Amino acid sequence: KLDPAAEREYMFDYVKQEEKERFYNKNMHGIDWEAMTKAYRKFLPHINNNYDFQELLSEMLGELNGSHTGARFYGNMADTNTPATAWLGAIFDNDYDGDGLLIDEIVAMGPMDKASVKIKPGMIIESIDGQPVKAGRDYYPALSGKSGKQVMLQVKDPSTGKTFEQQIKASNAGDRSNLLYRRWVERNRAIVDSLSSGRVGYIHIKGMDSPSFRQTFHELLGRYRNCDAVVIDTRHNGGGWLHEDLAILLSGTKFATFEPRGQYVGQDPFNRWTKPSCVLMCEDNYSNAHGTPWMYKHMKLGKIVGMPVPGTMSSVNWIDMQDPTLVFGVPVVGFRTAEGNFLENTQLEPDVKVANDPAD
Repeated sequence: KLDPAAEREYMFDYVKQEEKERFYNKNMHGIDWEAMTKAYRKFLPHINNNYDFQELLSEMLGELNGSHTGARFYGNMADTNTPATAWLGAIFDNDYDGDGLLIDEIVAMGPMDKASVKIKPGMIIESIDGQPVKAGRDYYPALSGKSGKQVMLQVKDPSTGKTFEQQIKASNAGDRSNLLYRRWVERNRAIVDSLSSGRVGYIHIKGMDSPSFRQTFHELLGRYRNCDAVVIDTRHNGGGWLHEDLAILLSGTKFATFEPRGQYVGQDPFNRWTKPSCVLMCEDNYSNAHGTPWMYKHMKLGKIVGMPVPGTMSSVNWIDMQDPTLVFGVPVVGFRTAEGNFLENTQLEPDVKVANDPAD
């Protein structure tokens, strides 16, 4: 028979011991770990669920003042009987206060961005599957559980005064997130292209992983090979392990050219960037997205632009617990510079400080 309270106490001791034996800093950042865990243990008898238990563990691990710690609870969404809300593929005008949904923009590659769809910006969605959209009322219930399904919309075109029906295949939150991210990247790319008259490229590195590196390599030495410079944007990057690869890629120095019969056709290194660059970063760069701009600055490859980044460059083991709904982190490897300083808890300052405007 399962005794949940006893199991949580066992897992508490397991977290305590793992952190004690594997935390990258033997001194535990100066924390008296025995005293700290004793202080938190007294709350255990008052906890009867894993959601509160992970909160307790996160608070306790937070006392270590280190990144890549804390606990997470992954409940089974199937047990909640909560159907996902579908997405229609449009951005609506929030200032519109009449009945219906006034379409401000149709998101590229989304459910409405099809040749067969007659809906255009400026039109108003009056109903969803026969349910009227009323001013001031939440329309999301009409989209509950309809991800991936056909949805019938009644749409009004104010320019003609006519109303028509349009069927679309609604999408999900994951597709929405990916397409809005793509929209954001394309917007930034267009701004850089416009301001530089096409002379400067723009690349956003989404994560410090293989797919992001391949995309960066592809754009840097493909789309932007003939540009004079490039902006490398690492904002909102959650990390991974790519700092060395990116530093090598961006630190090329030209040493030869290819010239058949006096005509310039290329150069060496052919697979490294040899022109100017700069790196953007912001407050929520994390882990290797702190280490990468640090290395870029340390190697004097170019300017860092943006906002200070907290020191979170360490390597983590995310550990599944005996109860599989619980996970906790141990930062097991610290990144120590040649000067003997750990990057963990060492804030990285930009060369050019530019705040992010929330409205933008």
